[in-house]
This record gives sequence, structure tokens and C-alpha cells, in this order.
Amino acid sequence: MTVAIDFTNTNLMRKTLLLFSFLLASTCAFAQSDTSVFTKFNNFNNSVLNGGVKKADAQSQFKSIIGTIWSIEVVSNKAYLPHAQWVFPLKGYKSSAIGGTHGNGYFDKGYKFLDGNKHGAHPAHDIFITDRNQDCIDDKTQKPVDVLAVDDGWVIACNSQWENTSNMRGGKFIWIYHPTTKVFTYYAHNNQIFVKPGYHVNQGDKIAEVGRTGYNAYKKRSPTHLHFSAFKLVDGVPVPFNPYQQLLKAKTL
Repeated sequence: MTVAIDFTNTNLMRKTLLLFSFLLASTCAFAQSDTSVFTKFNNFNNSVLNGGVKKADAQSQFKSIIGTIWSIEVVSNKAYLPHAQWVFPLKGYKSSAIGGTHGNGYFDKGYKFLDGNKHGAHPAHDIFITDRNQDCIDDKTQKPVDVLAVDDGWVIACNSQWENTSNMRGGKFIWIYHPTTKVFTYYAHNNQIFVKPGYHVNQGDKIAEVGRTGYNAYKKRSPTHLHFSAFKLVDGVPVPFNPYQQLLKAKTL
């Protein structure tokens, strides 16, 4: 049954306009709070790198950012469906560019997220580009190599500034949260970054260009590469898992 609203009634019209104004103001306030939550999380991540963050604080921050993302997607009425496979994180490259033999460059024993910049182990795959003179330009295409988001997600933290005197090992990095799979991906040593915290990215979007930033990656002994990691929350904090099989099956763009 359809109910007609009689806008000739002045009081009803006034109440309707007030309700509309309230909803509009609430939406704007919600959008502003979203931005502040992403900024707060980015600052938290920087604190983790410097050390001294307690587990309870980390649990609270991850709960908050994931809750915010869930709320944004509910309010925007957008449904992101999981993809059957990832996109390979380097444009024009495939799994043969992964360092080591059969993915043995990955080892996570002893890694703790809250150890920050001083963490042990290497819970990542280094994906190398063809760059003999180490100028961050692909020797074949004579162009920078694009770093791509492996799946749909939200940028929750990044660092677009790095000096070669810094001891920060990740250099210019990006963290993305993928709600459909509840996975976090990490992309480090970039030359340029094209996203900010709070950005939504689609699978295959360009988020950065491969570089040599980071304490060890900057050194001549290190070939130019992307440092790629994947994590899931365990007891409220990120724990790495080996994404080698996903990378083997990933689509090349």
C-alpha cells in the first residue's frame, strides 16, 4: 500500500525538512570521522615502527579501523565480492620474478608485528625487476614498473617520505586491508606512492612505482625489488602468512 505525504501540512513539511537536514549533517560528520580514523591509524602505525606500542592498544586500533571500513561499506551500500585470484603486484611481471627458489625467500619464524622496525625474520617475498643500473627504470620498457593492488581494499597506512639517511627498512610503504578476505597486504621500497590512507582501491589499480627506498634496499648490493607481505589478524594483531601460492596463481596485467 502506498501512503501519500501531504506537504500542504506546514508542520509535516517542516519536520520532513528537519529530518532531511539531520541525515545530511550526520552523513557529512560520518565522512569526516572516517578521515580522522584513517589518520589516527596511520599515526599509530608510525608509532609501531618506532617501538613501544602495547598489544592492547594495537588490538583497539585494528578493531577501530576495521569497524570504520565496515560502516563505510554499509552506508555506501556497496558490495565487494571476493575475486577468485589475485592480480600480480607488479605490472608486466609474473611469479618467475619472485626471489629465491620455490618461494624459499620467505621465512617468518621470530617475526612480531609490534617489534616495528626492529622485527626479525623476513615474512615477505621480494619481487625483482630488470634494473641493472639501479635507476628504478625497467631495462626492457625504459619505464618505471607499476605496483598494483592485488585485490580490492582500503589503504589504511602509508609512508610517502623517506631519506637515504633513515634507518627505516620499509622505506616508502603501503598497507591495504581487503575486507572480503580479511587479509592485509604490505608493499615496501616504493619510489613513488599514489595513494593515501582512506583511499579505496580496486584490484589491479596502480598504487605506487617500484623503487629502492629503505635502509637495506637503498644499498648497491640490493637489486631493485618490491617487498611484498600478507597478514591476517590473530588475537587482534597482524600475523604473517606465506602468500606464495596466491602469487603463483595471480593474473598478470
